[in-house]
Amino acid sequence: MSRFWVKKVEGMKPYVPGEQPESRSVVKLNTNEHALEPSNSVMAAIARVQADQLRRYPDPLAIDLRKAIADSEGLSAAQVFVGNGSDEVLAHSWSAYLLGRTVQTLDTTYGFYPVWADLYDSQLIEVPLQRDFSVDIAALCDSPHPVVLANPNAPTGIALSVGEIESLVNSNCDRLVIIDEAYHGFGADTAAQLVDQHDNLIVSRSLSKSHALAGMRVGYALANTELIDGLNRIKDSFNSYPLDAIAQAAGAAAMRDHAWFEQSADLVIRSREVMRQGLIEQGFEVLPSSANFLFVRHAQISGKTIFEALRAQDVIVRRWDKPRIAEWLRVSVGTLEQTAHLLNAVSEALLEEP
Repeated sequence: MSRFWVKKVEGMKPYVPGEQPESRSVVKLNTNEHALEPSNSVMAAIARVQADQLRRYPDPLAIDLRKAIADSEGLSAAQVFVGNGSDEVLAHSWSAYLLGRTVQTLDTTYGFYPVWADLYDSQLIEVPLQRDFSVDIAALCDSPHPVVLANPNAPTGIALSVGEIESLVNSNCDRLVIIDEAYHGFGADTAAQLVDQHDNLIVSRSLSKSHALAGMRVGYALANTELIDGLNRIKDSFNSYPLDAIAQAAGAAAMRDHAWFEQSADLVIRSREVMRQGLIEQGFEVLPSSANFLFVRHAQISGKTIFEALRAQDVIVRRWDKPRIAEWLRVSVGTLEQTAHLLNAVSEALLEEP
């Protein structure tokens, strides 16, 4: 602890990201990166970036990227905000709209929400998931407080329908609803279609999973223009140039390559189904998933035991020590080859157990 730390820093419990192993021999299924490499059009856009673009500051308005996102969603560029990954977008949303307020989220969800609540002096109400890990929409609707909701939820992978989201948004038009769609593109309904009709809704997304750009850090929000203006005020009071020239070029190319997006999503969904069926056949309970991961537990063997057995075989998945989910593992969906490797490793791990 430094003697120069302010009191807030002393008590902070930062978010702990998933492990990034140095070895390339590891089958890495712990942080939900896309199973494929980015599209050829993205790599070509990066190659076209000129030295003079790196010498100069990037476009602070990210006009081309925002237009590409807007065109993809049938919105105007004025309804789009971009930042360094959806984490920055959500952090700015918290700063602009949730600072010092009571906020609702779920008791089992993305672990960054409690961190932002602490950082921005919010009181966090964690609404319990139901016994089957589904979201209790009625409980969220009954409260007057703003809502931050991951859809599909993490780490469960369970998604709400657009009708359920709209019922939440409509239940109190004076309450802000933030839908975190970090796992957009793998089968879940999107709330983006509601943005034009509702001025109390922000939809946050990332290109990390959907477009295989986790290493690039591009995120965006879709919302009413007044909400976007609030986000821009926070951004320009923090960093007017959040996205570099390479990220803007890559992001715009990714958003325009609709064929790659659809084909790659289909591959992930097919691989997810192979993984789901293979794990069920080996005695796992597998929650329904609309994300690029599965949330699973074994009927007889503890999550920690399986986690460690897989790790010994250079297969990394994710687990937490939180009591409600301590027996569960989150497994990222990889390629069909990685899925086969995982299932073989699981089979060997289970054979070693008495």
